[in-house]
Amino acid sequence: MQGAGVEEQGHRARAEKQRDRHECRATSNASELSHDHIAGSRSAGLRHPPSEFTFLGLRERYKKAPCSSTPLPDRVPQFPWKCERPDAALRTGLEAPTLRTVVPEVRYARSGDVSIAYQVVGDGLFDLVWTPGALSHLELRWEDEAVARFYHALSSFSRLITFDKRGTGLSDRVAGIADLETRMDDIRAVMDAAGSEAAAVVGVSEGGPMALLFAATYPERVQALVNYGSLPRFVRGPNFPWGEPKHEYLAEYEAEAEIWGSEESARDFLESQGLEVTPEAIEARQRGDRMKISPGAFVQLGRMNAEIDVRPILSTIRVPTLVLHRREDHIPIEGARWTAEQIPGARFVELPGGPHMPYYGDWEAVVDAIREFVEPICLESARPYDSVLATVLFTDLVGSTAKAVEVGDRRWRELLEQHHARIRTQLAHYRGIELDTAGDGFFARFDGPARAIRCACSIRDAVSDLGLELRAGLHTGECEVVDGKVAGLAVSIGARVAAQAGPGEVFVSQTVKDLVAGSGIEFQDRGGAELKGVPGEWRLYSVASP
Repeated sequence: MQGAGVEEQGHRARAEKQRDRHECRATSNASELSHDHIAGSRSAGLRHPPSEFTFLGLRERYKKAPCSSTPLPDRVPQFPWKCERPDAALRTGLEAPTLRTVVPEVRYARSGDVSIAYQVVGDGLFDLVWTPGALSHLELRWEDEAVARFYHALSSFSRLITFDKRGTGLSDRVAGIADLETRMDDIRAVMDAAGSEAAAVVGVSEGGPMALLFAATYPERVQALVNYGSLPRFVRGPNFPWGEPKHEYLAEYEAEAEIWGSEESARDFLESQGLEVTPEAIEARQRGDRMKISPGAFVQLGRMNAEIDVRPILSTIRVPTLVLHRREDHIPIEGARWTAEQIPGARFVELPGGPHMPYYGDWEAVVDAIREFVEPICLESARPYDSVLATVLFTDLVGSTAKAVEVGDRRWRELLEQHHARIRTQLAHYRGIELDTAGDGFFARFDGPARAIRCACSIRDAVSDLGLELRAGLHTGECEVVDGKVAGLAVSIGARVAAQAGPGEVFVSQTVKDLVAGSGIEFQDRGGAELKGVPGEWRLYSVASP
């Protein structure tokens, strides 16, 4: 009875808190943006036809003056954090802060062998995970008044969880830049450390593909998804005309690294965001850049970004999704609109003006759009999901019948026991889930394709010590979840891919290869193949080096 009383008190406190917040919001004089009103202006104001959209060079696009991003809007403040400086000072967003705020405590989550720095701000009724763009620094961000004001606004209606990606800010420096799958897993580690079972997840700019992949892989942990100022890939490619050629994209990162942390670099950035270029602002920006990442790591980050392509998983996302984009953002808005069209049921909202960074320009419009989308969803009861994005692995012993005849029944049983034990050891190490075992074959699933590939190669090597040869096949796709197991077309494709492999080979589909870009895994193109019972021709690859 005592436990029931505590639970009842908790429900009552939660209800009172929700009522108080809604009453406070209802009495606010601030005007809130309507999605319908915003969407009505989607087709207006585009400077170029979609075919002419390209990424400007890093330095060139910094010099592009935004049309309507410089002044902050004259609004009645919607949030209780007021600034005592005049509007001109507010527009810099980089002078000494006057917001009465305390820098939140920095904590650390363990993701594998790496420590990820994170902060928790606010105590709203639902969690909101902010996945930052390319660079961030948890402590320095609070010295930028515009940034601090923006995060305070988000934390006014949620429990805001944000972090520095591995290799940047206060998180561990690592050798090179990790692949997208590993970095996506950092979101899960931070949520676990913060005690968040499920949250609204916001992916910003370069953090967008991470959030998309996370939502597809862990739908039960994502109540709502927001993708802001981002694309599923950042360079031009087949059937994706938005962006510049890969070699130009990489050259720009190299050029920017040459002036990293300099006055020139800082000045270019401030101008691109419509901020006042003062000696104080330049100095603050230089210091921030140097503390966020080194020039060499910045180049490596560009190389990893150039390999990102999560287009294959967009159709598998089943969580409520908002794609949010500013019209004057240097990232092509048509590419963002296309992204929304690929995600089932996704909503696309275009915001007027710019710049790219959400906390400059009309920052309140960004906060309003996020809140209006995620709040009703997150305050509802949790919805069960019957499908997930998973990588399936099939293994099969080659020549098992002949081997059994050669060694005899008793020895064969011993070999099979050792074979099973070694496979299960590797599955546990790489976080694979055993789903079925039929004779000498295994069927397992993983939450990441790179881990699945490395597990398959480790399994192959482990059983070869027993004098056994194994073939393996992997595919990533949307799988139906039934009683903890997965089924569907993706599972059938995985089995057919494995059947194409020869002794000692690990085969993967094109989807798997695309999703592990930047992981260092090397492949050999094995050409097209027709998979039994699966329509069309499928491009297959063998793993050359895991």
